[in-house]
Amino acid sequence: MIEVVGLTKRYNDVTVVDNVSFSVARGEVLGFLGPNGAGKTTTMRMLTGYLPATSGSVSIAGFDVMTDPLNARRQIGYLPEGVPLYTEMTVSGYLDHMGRLRNLANRPEAIERAMDLVQLSYRAHDRIGKLSKGQRQRVGLAQALLHNPDVLILDEPTVGLDPRQIIEVRELIRELGAIRTVILSTHILPEVSMLCNRVVIIKQGTVAAVDTPAGLTARLQGAERIELETGSTNLDVQRFYSIPGITTAVEPTPGHVVIETDSSREVRPDIAQLTVTQQWNLLGMRKITLSLEAIFLELTTQEESVDGIRAEAASEAPAAQAPQSVSEQEHA
Repeated sequence: MIEVVGLTKRYNDVTVVDNVSFSVARGEVLGFLGPNGAGKTTTMRMLTGYLPATSGSVSIAGFDVMTDPLNARRQIGYLPEGVPLYTEMTVSGYLDHMGRLRNLANRPEAIERAMDLVQLSYRAHDRIGKLSKGQRQRVGLAQALLHNPDVLILDEPTVGLDPRQIIEVRELIRELGAIRTVILSTHILPEVSMLCNRVVIIKQGTVAAVDTPAGLTARLQGAERIELETGSTNLDVQRFYSIPGITTAVEPTPGHVVIETDSSREVRPDIAQLTVTQQWNLLGMRKITLSLEAIFLELTTQEESVDGIRAEAASEAPAAQAPQSVSEQEHA
């Protein structure tokens, strides 16, 4: 559904996004992660056609965003961070206005369907200014869904919400992602684990990794780590080195040992046998896997000064002008 090849954006001599490539299939939720100033929002603006790329290509459901922007945009539902809403309008009035901008012929049906999807029909005649933040976010999602797009691009959809609202919006995204292609930008790492099939981590404008959360863990872990808990406070950790495959054994606290192996063989039976032989009273043994937070830090914390320069340059670059509506462009 989405094909991104060599996407690049430069402001004068500053490259904010550099040769980014990835793809997203139908029914897939892709998490888009990166530190501030990494180029996430700039990339999403180029995907939606809000910002022209310096080079590269973006295809949305077979339509090129650069050469066929109107048809490409018709496939996209976009929820920007801090979605612009007219707070004096009612929910249904705002959605009707957005439907007019999109030249939707079946606006009443489309509005009713969108409100049903986001479970907001009971607030249809309320002013948007009287809604909670979570309900306003649902209005933003409703406008993104109004034309029944195949692709949803969501920039920080849960930012600023309270815990209950976050749970509600996440559940909605999970339901929508079952039949649509979704790109989700977020700073909340557990959100990626809960919602996303794959992750793109972007650093300094380039793709640092593209994989499933489990795949990233397997690639970055490098060695298997095992945590051992015993009832003994008089361990001789040097004895673990007699087991082939063990590279490191340390005792951070009495009776607890953290072991690293080269992953060439399964060592847990040998570890258990050693603790029994030495009468160390084995209480527990488990593998330690890297969390998504650890993976993110591993890939993004180097050269932070460069990230800071990039963020400053991006903030000084000219702001992207909001595009004309579909109807405005078609009559231009």
